[in-house]
Amino acid sequence: MHDPANILAMTSWQFTEQAAARGLARSHALELYRTAFREGRFNDLDWVRLEAASIANIVREFDTIKFTQELHGSLETESVVLPHSGSSGRARNTLCVSSQIGCAMGCTFCETAQMGLMKNLSAEQIVGQWFAARFMLNITIDNIVFMGMGEPTDNLDQVIHAIRILADRNGPAIAPARIAVSTVGRAAGIARLADFAREAGFHKLRLAVSINAPNDRIRSAIMPINRAEPMAALMQAMLTWPAHGQRILIEYVLIPGVNDSVEHAAELCEYLSPLHCTVNVIPYNPRRNSPWPAPAEESVASFTKAIAANGQFVKRRQTLGRSVMAACGQLGNPTIRRRRAIQLTTPV
Repeated sequence: MHDPANILAMTSWQFTEQAAARGLARSHALELYRTAFREGRFNDLDWVRLEAASIANIVREFDTIKFTQELHGSLETESVVLPHSGSSGRARNTLCVSSQIGCAMGCTFCETAQMGLMKNLSAEQIVGQWFAARFMLNITIDNIVFMGMGEPTDNLDQVIHAIRILADRNGPAIAPARIAVSTVGRAAGIARLADFAREAGFHKLRLAVSINAPNDRIRSAIMPINRAEPMAALMQAMLTWPAHGQRILIEYVLIPGVNDSVEHAAELCEYLSPLHCTVNVIPYNPRRNSPWPAPAEESVASFTKAIAANGQFVKRRQTLGRSVMAACGQLGNPTIRRRRAIQLTTPV
């Protein structure tokens, strides 16, 4: 006999279909589904259960919260709740979720990359991060960003299914316009995400691409993916994104002495000129044993000003969670690094 499925791995359509096949009225099944996702409670049936990994650890920097969930094998997911004010001034919370434990991309500025890839997360483990934030921490989540541990396009089947669940109107009901997927820039992955974003109901899904350099020489030195897929190929992939009026988010980690000069800003803007995008300048958050310090605020301001002077729309990301290793590029358990990394696999 098979173990019961996890309702966190199902859309409402999948759940009601399976429930109907077992003689349960669809209206009653839909009520059960809504209760599970809106109130965090569910009376397990013999064929389905509600289960999310418990929170193992919490660290805070003011209102920024990083929490971990321990999985089988003593591996941990890491997720971060980031508070901010919306355009209306209302307080909002963004949940930064992980799609893998560790990462195979090898970016030199990233803490997660130092781990190697340990595990692809299943859709239910991704959705379980939202469930933990919503019902274990009692935090209302307004936005989801796939910017935690891992490269989402290396686990795209599970990421896409997780997005379907997170956006389900009978479930978490997070609009696709409030969900962003960040990638190092795999052309094939962007193409698959673009196909998904063309589906009815997902047109407003957001794409974020980590560029982090103005040219191939610098990008190849800090991002090994660029040696296989250089910036010209990446641009062609980004130009096929069905933006539907929304800008692609270009993430640019500003590293002192590497990519932070005004000349680099001008070169970056020239590269981005064909694209409808926003540059998000992210002051480098030092990883453990980092060869670089965090940039001075004067350098960040100078670079951001140079981007704007070249006619490119630009934002500066607020630094949150740096002191507790919860900021962008800092996720990753150092004790897990010593274990053997795995090859890319589909989660079981």
